[in-house]
Amino acid sequence: MRVPVTASRATTRVLRTPGGLSVRFDARAFTVVVVLLLAAAVAGVVLIGTGDFPVPAADVLRTLAGHGTAGQEFIVGQLRLPRVLVGLLVGASLGLGGALFQSVSRNPLGSPDVLGLGQGATAGALVVIVLFSGSAAQVTLGALVGGLVTGASIYLLAWKRGVHGYRLVLVGIGVSATVTAVNGYLITKADFVDATRAIVWMTGSLDGRDWDQVGPLSALCAVLVPLVLVNARALRMTEMGDDAAAALGVPVERVRLLLTGAAVLLTAAATAAAGPVGFVALTAPQLARRLTRSPGPNLVASMCMGATLLVTADWAAQRVFGADRLPVGVVTGILGGAYLLWLLVAERRAGRT
Repeated sequence: MRVPVTASRATTRVLRTPGGLSVRFDARAFTVVVVLLLAAAVAGVVLIGTGDFPVPAADVLRTLAGHGTAGQEFIVGQLRLPRVLVGLLVGASLGLGGALFQSVSRNPLGSPDVLGLGQGATAGALVVIVLFSGSAAQVTLGALVGGLVTGASIYLLAWKRGVHGYRLVLVGIGVSATVTAVNGYLITKADFVDATRAIVWMTGSLDGRDWDQVGPLSALCAVLVPLVLVNARALRMTEMGDDAAAALGVPVERVRLLLTGAAVLLTAAATAAAGPVGFVALTAPQLARRLTRSPGPNLVASMCMGATLLVTADWAAQRVFGADRLPVGVVTGILGGAYLLWLLVAERRAGRT
């Protein structure tokens, strides 16, 4: 789903440096990113203060600055801050991964949720839970491996003198259906305890997340995010078509393989950390594009939108439904499913499906 290029021209400026370099600056997109970062920070502070022992926002900020009481230091620093950081990192990873998949496939439905990467990571986790009764760390590793294997399989099956958008989406849908059936079979073979554990993991949740998940996710994002942003210009050129991008000197297949691999790693790592949190990767890039009104993949805005969506959904899961606290994956699934239906109707009316 594209917005006209003219939508962002009024806010785009070219800044020239004394050395003769010129940089394009989109004031609207910059403003959207700043607002989303502030919204994510506010939502994070509110979420840290939410729980059985409420902590006022001022005390949360004071504690984060190192001036809280011993009890506040424990509640904020050890129990709640890691959960919020995992939520922000998972949301940002899913938002960026979704933006990459949608840009590579040139299709608003080309997200990890539709392509089956979440189901693949779920299959890896279920194999460890059902067949080996593995620990939490082993389940995380199994989910990561499952997501990577699924991503590689989709790319190889979609390859035919290159990878094209609709072929990638169609192959992903087929792989997703197959892996979903395998997951159902694994659940039926599990005993009651393992099946219950598997179902809880499959809903997608930030409960019990600690610093053990923060470190690996932070390291992965520190490596992959700069790598993706360096190739953002080449990615934007590929959206004009392979021939046009190649004529401008872009190594199309190499860029596509590199960025698809980065998207798979981001999605698999996010799923391994929090379970299959649905539809954040689908909705975040689309919402970011509608706010910025800017053409191209909107990678930074998608990251910020994903982080904001996930921590806000986690707060809603804890507070909106009263005493019945829900896993965050249930809330994102409800909202994302409604958004997917709306998107399908909009695409149909536009004559693209």
